[in-house]
Amino acid sequence: MKKFPKWAVFPVMLAAVLSACSGGGGVASPSVASPPGSESAMPTASESARPQASTSGSVLPDCAKGQTLGPNGEVGVPAKEVTLTAEELQKVKAGGYKAAILWHTSGDWVNAVRRGVTDTFANLGITVVAETDANFDAATQASQVETVMALDPDVVITLVVDPVSGAQAFRKLLAAGKKLVLISNVPTGYQHGKDYVGVVSDDFFGMGAAAADLMGKALGGTGSVGYIFHDASYYVTNQRDQAFKTVLGQCFPRIKIVAEQGMADPAKGQEIGAAMLTQHPEIKGIYAPWDQPAEGVIAAIRDAGRTDVKVVTMDLGANNDLDMAQGGAVFGKAVDLPYVLGQTVATEAAYGVLNKPAPAFAMVPAIEVTRDNLAEAYRESFHSDPPADILKALGG
Repeated sequence: MKKFPKWAVFPVMLAAVLSACSGGGGVASPSVASPPGSESAMPTASESARPQASTSGSVLPDCAKGQTLGPNGEVGVPAKEVTLTAEELQKVKAGGYKAAILWHTSGDWVNAVRRGVTDTFANLGITVVAETDANFDAATQASQVETVMALDPDVVITLVVDPVSGAQAFRKLLAAGKKLVLISNVPTGYQHGKDYVGVVSDDFFGMGAAAADLMGKALGGTGSVGYIFHDASYYVTNQRDQAFKTVLGQCFPRIKIVAEQGMADPAKGQEIGAAMLTQHPEIKGIYAPWDQPAEGVIAAIRDAGRTDVKVVTMDLGANNDLDMAQGGAVFGKAVDLPYVLGQTVATEAAYGVLNKPAPAFAMVPAIEVTRDNLAEAYRESFHSDPPADILKALGG
């Protein structure tokens, strides 16, 4: 079965081929790991280039210029700004509110978001009356909307599988006076503050910039790379991919993209990677837009007998993380903080029942992950330990 990145759930006609990507009453300012390596060792274009915090809290080289925009072009605000006062917290606790969570799929990333949601709801006194898994099927999710309505939740959290058909399905909740909090996707035609409380997702520019910074470190600031981008119209992947390309040019002018290929089907990673290595044997690094196609790229590198090519991609994933832990082709990953994302959407659920205005688009920070901080990254991102085989490979 094909896997799809956690966020890649946009209209079905576009998404024929996509899978995958701190506790308290309010959302505390998340701790953000600095990129591994010292300033002086960072192989950026300028001697003065050094890490800086973006507006989301992501740590970027100061030569990186850009920002993350939401699904309707909103400027993102950091998740740490989504908070409750002590008075608001007590008001929510006294309300006896109920929530339903309609997941788009299951997996490690969803589990981490869930932990953030449920830990925060426990502190808020909000009872979860239903959790569903649509398995990336829009019709299933529409049916689940009907099911949870019978349980009369006050607020619903979801990542909408198909914003087009989902617009009709979730209208029934709105007509019943329920509050809707969204992860990443917005149903077509929905208006912030009227139809939904807010949207929470990642710092897309921060993730792309972190990936570019990692590629610069992997190649020592110079060399030839292959660039594989997601060939579909989706604001999440488009911003991440473009940020990688932009920041690579801004911060590492001696690194050249010599091969560029769009990818619609993540199963094509190996085929695309093999073609790049054959046509451009000078390549020393390859960027893949998320973890699954990166697995194919790594297979192509192994098939070619190359030990001098490094891969940079997005999101934690057991197979590639084990390769990284073993000192293989994966040099680094740009990773988000799903536990903090869960805290944030749960807090926005409280905004909803309080009728408190929430930001149109809130974003959680990105962190850079290499072998040196892989175990820490699991704990920071997923709020759990890495798998045992990864810990073993790390010498833990």
